[in-house]
Formats: sequence, C-alpha cells, structure tokens
Amino acid sequence: MTLREGLQPGLASYPAGPGQKRHARGPLATSWRRVRSALRVPLSRAVGALLLAALAAGLTGDVGAKVFYSMDQALRFAFPDASAIEKETLFLSEPEVRQVESLARARLESRMIPVHIGKQNQRLLGYAMVDVHIVRTQPEAVLIVLEPDGVVASTTLLAFDESLDYLPPGRWLRQFDRKTLRPDLALGQEIVAITGATLSTSGVTDSVRRALAVYQVKLAPKKR
Repeated sequence: MTLREGLQPGLASYPAGPGQKRHARGPLATSWRRVRSALRVPLSRAVGALLLAALAAGLTGDVGAKVFYSMDQALRFAFPDASAIEKETLFLSEPEVRQVESLARARLESRMIPVHIGKQNQRLLGYAMVDVHIVRTQPEAVLIVLEPDGVVASTTLLAFDESLDYLPPGRWLRQFDRKTLRPDLALGQEIVAITGATLSTSGVTDSVRRALAVYQVKLAPKKR
C-alpha cells in the first residue's frame, strides 16, 4: 500500500496510528511543555529537534497535539517495497547553505539535514526528508519523498499543532506530486492557494522547495 492509498480526502487524510492514544511521559514530554509555554515565538532548533524526536518515538499527547503519523509509519508507507531504509545526515557548508536558500527562496534552520534513503537490495527507491517549521505560533512537520531523479513522489503532513481550521487537505498536498524545482513552484502559480490557510500552505510549499533544493545541491551531484 502506498502512502496515498492510506489517505482519505479532507481531514481524514491523516488517520490516527496505533499509538495515537498514548500520552508521553518523562523528560521529553516535560521539556516539550516547557518549550511550548515559554516560547510563543518563531521555531528554534530546540523546538524542531523535540518535535522530530517525538515523531521518531511515535509519541503524541503533550509532545505533539496532532500527530498523524510517526516517522516509522510514514517511512513504511513512503517506501513499501524497501528492503532497507537508511538514515544519512547531510552537512552543508556555508556556501551550500546560501545556494540552497537561494534555490528554495526560503531560509534553512540548520546546516545538518537528515535524509532517509529507501533501497530495495542495492536499488535506490528514493529519498525522504522531514521539514519542521512554524505556521503561526505552532509547528508543523512535513515529510517530502523524492524519487531517485529528484521528482516529488509524495508530500505528507506528519504533525500539525495549529488549529485544524488551517490544515491543508490531502487533495491539496497531491498538487506537489511529480513536481521539480522550478520558479513557478509557488502559491498562486503551479500551486493553488487555499483561502484562510495561507500560512500553512505557504509553509508546506517552502518545505517542498527546501527539500528539492537540498537534493539539487547535495544529492544529485553524488549520482554523477
């Protein structure tokens, strides 16, 4: 089953996973509550790291109010035929950061980019990157899956901590399928905007552009 086949239209596009009713306990949950109560400001690296840690652990509840998929669930859907999913961290130099930001037309929060690589034996299936950013005052986490040639295979919201009124539906996310990094990959051009959800849809669009730019700068050269 592909990720798209596991989704339903609208809000149901993000079903609860087996661990959806679990509530986090211990230091991670406590740290997340402290950060959220103290930081009503743009996303810091600490907030992004905590949310990524929560997704990786499959935690919900206090750690992330609306977690639709754990990282493990999303990666299994993204690469259903994979015999292995490897994780690699890309380290960008300052010139590479500037190049990625110029191509993406969006800022990078970190020079370290974790990439999940799906393989079937020795055959490359694709790349998956998670982008975490602030919508209004709360974060959303987006999983962008790229095919080996850098074309977008799928775009999925893993977590969304804003009001569900601003949640982009699954059918809107499918606009990114088969897209590449082009100047017109933007709201109001190749991507249709949603009235009342400008910030969340703009954030997802930036996420996709960042992933495509990272591919172009760091991953594509490895294949030459």
